[in-house]
Amino acid sequence: MAALRSGILLGLILFFFSFTSLLWGTVHGINPNYRDALAKSILFFQGQRSGRLPPAQQVTWRSSSGLMDGLSARVDLSGGYHDAGDNVKFNFPMAYATTMLSWSALEYGKRMGPQLQETRAAIRWATDYLLKCATATPGKLYVGVGDPNVDHKCWERPEDMDTVRSVYSVSASNPGSDVAGETAAALAAASMVFRKVDPRYSKLLLRTAKNVMQFAVQYRGTYSDSLGSAVCPFYCSYSGYKDELLWGAAWLLTATNDASYLNFIQSLGANDATDIFSWDNKLAGARVLLSRRRFLTKDVSFEPFRQQAEDFMCRILPNSPSSSTQFTSGGLMYKLPDSNLQYVTSITFLLASYGKYMSATKHTFNCGNILVTPNTLRNLAKRQVDYILGENSMKMSYMVGYGANYPRRIHHRGSSLPSLTIHPQSFGCEGGFQPFYYTANPNPNILVGAIVGGPNQNDFFPDDRTDYSHSEPATYINAAIVGPLAYLASSYT
Repeated sequence: MAALRSGILLGLILFFFSFTSLLWGTVHGINPNYRDALAKSILFFQGQRSGRLPPAQQVTWRSSSGLMDGLSARVDLSGGYHDAGDNVKFNFPMAYATTMLSWSALEYGKRMGPQLQETRAAIRWATDYLLKCATATPGKLYVGVGDPNVDHKCWERPEDMDTVRSVYSVSASNPGSDVAGETAAALAAASMVFRKVDPRYSKLLLRTAKNVMQFAVQYRGTYSDSLGSAVCPFYCSYSGYKDELLWGAAWLLTATNDASYLNFIQSLGANDATDIFSWDNKLAGARVLLSRRRFLTKDVSFEPFRQQAEDFMCRILPNSPSSSTQFTSGGLMYKLPDSNLQYVTSITFLLASYGKYMSATKHTFNCGNILVTPNTLRNLAKRQVDYILGENSMKMSYMVGYGANYPRRIHHRGSSLPSLTIHPQSFGCEGGFQPFYYTANPNPNILVGAIVGGPNQNDFFPDDRTDYSHSEPATYINAAIVGPLAYLASSYT
């Protein structure tokens, strides 16, 4: 009887420890809920919307804004997204985020379940705006709304904006091959997303993409040179425009199978090695996209892109002899101090996708004497996603609203100021600084799904609203993690 009681007691103790460890793992992100994170990562885009919000808007603390955008140029440029925590619309990063959302839907749409429809809605919110920018005035591509230098001196809700909504464009005499190439990529990628569900819209997207790409190729120059302080230092085209011409042509080749795009790519000479992928530098993304054709069609003309894609992977993998990528002691890829997670999510997308192509064809490759298998890439991708979702030394999820412990003081105007329903009066340009920006209080509105810039190289995150390089969310951080989350949701649940 005593032995039975002690056995029951031991069983209860073991159950208690297993239950608490399971609970600890769930709370701290060790067993991430990828489906929940996927839904939230897409919902985030609703909080970034500019324009007239639809009745189905789920982020209810936001209201319509920027309805007069474009008025100074006598065109309608309402809609689109604010790129990050400010109220400016920068088309260069917005178009990149749109391309990555579209690539996520194309690559992982079958794994998204009900989130595929939400992803399409997020893409369309951007492409409706990008179409206006590309077609409103012949010979012009509008590339931004709002003077960033004026906007950044204010701390006010999008709904209260009283700053000048300057309109910026590129043209034959004021070229911008980079922003035009990225816009073409976004429209071409999106055209495939809508090909079956809305053929007419898809054709409009593709036709416009071709025109914008032709403009990018014909009138060459960086938009930074044309627009100066309107885009620099915020979204300067540091890598030049050749990578966007490669990227735009790669997407148009994918959308059309027109060999003239491959001929253009081969004549471009965009062969620089790289160990980064971001809104500014598209070389690695284009090579992974083009290498997909090498795997699927076995067309040897795409072999150079496969080799370049694998050279990129060897520069990322931590044990590779040619690695040029730092990792924190907690295992997070660390590229640059400002908004490091933007590079983590973008590179993670490439790791997951290239691993997917390798798996489908039972392909491996070598980095020096290191054998790289599909699992090598997918495990590193999973490690990065898990870190973002809470498997780190701070036990913090860097996705707002996911898990129990996440950033509460993000650098985001709309999130940090009471909504119109709570405070109907306008705050004015500087009215939000003292009570809401310079306070240790948590933000009153939770921007669910937002991924912030992330921790520093020591795995530390201060959760400080004034520290924008770590606490500011951005569309291009989120857009790139949608694909990996969809992949993991279907593989680990």
